[in-house]
Amino acid sequence: MTQEIGKLFICATPIGNLEDITLRALRVLREVDLIAAEDTRRTRQLLTHFDIHTALISYHQHNELSRIPELIQRLKAGHDIAVVSDAGTPGISDPGQKLIQAAIEENLPVVPIPGPSAVVTALVAAGFDTDVFVFGGFIPRSGRRKREFMDKVRREHRTTVLYESPHRLLNSLKLCTDIMPERPMAICRELTKVHEEVVRGYPKALLDHFQATSPRGEFVLVLSAVEEGQGEMDVVNECDDRPIDEAVLDLLAQGYNKKTAIKMVAEERGIPKREVYAAVINIPAVRPGES
Repeated sequence: MTQEIGKLFICATPIGNLEDITLRALRVLREVDLIAAEDTRRTRQLLTHFDIHTALISYHQHNELSRIPELIQRLKAGHDIAVVSDAGTPGISDPGQKLIQAAIEENLPVVPIPGPSAVVTALVAAGFDTDVFVFGGFIPRSGRRKREFMDKVRREHRTTVLYESPHRLLNSLKLCTDIMPERPMAICRELTKVHEEVVRGYPKALLDHFQATSPRGEFVLVLSAVEEGQGEMDVVNECDDRPIDEAVLDLLAQGYNKKTAIKMVAEERGIPKREVYAAVINIPAVRPGES
């Protein structure tokens, strides 16, 4: 007899409040042969709460390369597997995505079990336009990559949802204050949990709030949609008051190389790059005294 192949269930779990789990998710977690969990300790707490005794196996970013072939073989052998993340819907900024892709490549059934998602929860709580929105994932940790990433966010006219860690939140808000001070934002903290908080305002006001109240918990940033051209004009007008060489030096100090800094200033001011180059041809690569 031909053995039936197993199904991979993409099972959403609560992002905080355990009451948010669906009846279907509970049934699937009870009925599958195995649960592949990003954090087995956290998932075991969830299973214990609902008296579920399905076997657990770890599946996370540090073992995904070795674990994926094993899970694919189990599916081919007829085992049903549920993949769960730390919280929310697997496949959104977590290793679940690679397992899903591997299953699809092997023509194995993939069954989504919808439920909680921090992205959508924060989006509707923020109160901004939801007709079209962008999810940018986690903000880069620091340096030039972060600056370049946030500069793209500044130019994005659709409502934008981002993840950020508590110990990097203040740095990100300072950057928002510098490059898009007039962009309305909402900071969603500890969604669905006891200390849930949604703070709305401009970047400087949000920065002041979290400087006075130390950031703790899990954060989702939502930046409002803006009218076409508004985001760029705010920064262009601010930069036009400064000499060209000062604007370039400021970007050099932030980690950009000279060629990139010249290009950025030229684009922001709508002038030829050669004009910027002529103004800064003799300046050093960084501000004097900095490295």
